[in-house]
Amino acid sequence: MNKHLHIVSFDVPFPANYGGVIDVFFKIKEMAEKGVQIHLHCFQYGRTTSEVLESICFSVNYYKRDISKKHFFKSLPYIVSSRSSEELVNNLLLDDYPILLEGLHTCQLLTETKLAGRKISARTHNIEHEYYTNLAQAETSFLKKYYLYNEAGKLKKYEEVLGNAAQLIAISKNDERYFASHFSKVDFIPAFHPHKKVNIKGGKGEYALYHGNLSVAENFNAVKYLITNVFKDSPYPLKVAGLNPRTQLKALIASCPNIELIANPTDEALFELINNAQINVSITFQATGLKLKLLNMLYNGRFCIANSKMLGGTALDELCIVANDAEAIKRKMKELWKRPFTKREIEYRTQRLMMLYNNGHNVEKLIGLIT
Repeated sequence: MNKHLHIVSFDVPFPANYGGVIDVFFKIKEMAEKGVQIHLHCFQYGRTTSEVLESICFSVNYYKRDISKKHFFKSLPYIVSSRSSEELVNNLLLDDYPILLEGLHTCQLLTETKLAGRKISARTHNIEHEYYTNLAQAETSFLKKYYLYNEAGKLKKYEEVLGNAAQLIAISKNDERYFASHFSKVDFIPAFHPHKKVNIKGGKGEYALYHGNLSVAENFNAVKYLITNVFKDSPYPLKVAGLNPRTQLKALIASCPNIELIANPTDEALFELINNAQINVSITFQATGLKLKLLNMLYNGRFCIANSKMLGGTALDELCIVANDAEAIKRKMKELWKRPFTKREIEYRTQRLMMLYNNGHNVEKLIGLIT
């Protein structure tokens, strides 16, 4: 007999083109392939309905997220208060199937008295108050900084609602350790992702690559650091690829003849850039969540230089070259630049990735925990 499961998503998880929805979409896809009948509930703001989701799931319901400013002045975090729906509650009451909440964003349902007695699990995508604090520290606008610090305070206080969940599913080992120190019944299941197999070219590439959403402050600060401290006046060419680069970044890159900007590449173009690079470089100053772009690099690229904050809690340290400052990155670049990526290295990376980040194995564990 097929199992049924309600999944409540903070956003419409298709197209799967940013971190959080990538995990949600490929989780749904894997569960459906295992025969789980998914009843998907999506908060909608800016994304359209999806025939792809409707073809995978048993049912899909959409609820308009209320993004009005009134939620800024409530005691609940904005990301929670703006996702409230009586219609959603009524739909969940039509049966007694278990429920999976995606992110703290959707966890207001853990306080809904009408759902008392239901098995409700929560997937934590981040330690949200830490994430918002880091965003605030990276932000230059006073108003945005104030909002982010205020939201971080609300999120830290609101986090206690997770104690009402039957099960917490952490997305990284760091997050698992944090939540296990505050709550019971916490397990680690890595992010679900689109990669079915390793697609790495052997041999050598001709450039280094940094990729990410270039409109996000975290990524803007990271690439600005790399350009200013590592690649400016370097003998090594760097390609910077990503969505919506800021004007300041365009000007900085234009002043460096060895650096090229590829704005808004298609998925196919980005794959080619990762696949053909000699070194994929990725650093972050925010040790929060799992950086799914790290998996993209490891499944499809040769050498990967990353800092400890990028790797925190991923269990992927052994597959990367760890460098935590500009001088260390420069040294590693010099060591790796003319070194071919060997067949043996491809085989080892394949073995480790299939062991740690195997969607099929991980979804079986997830189904056992939450249904």
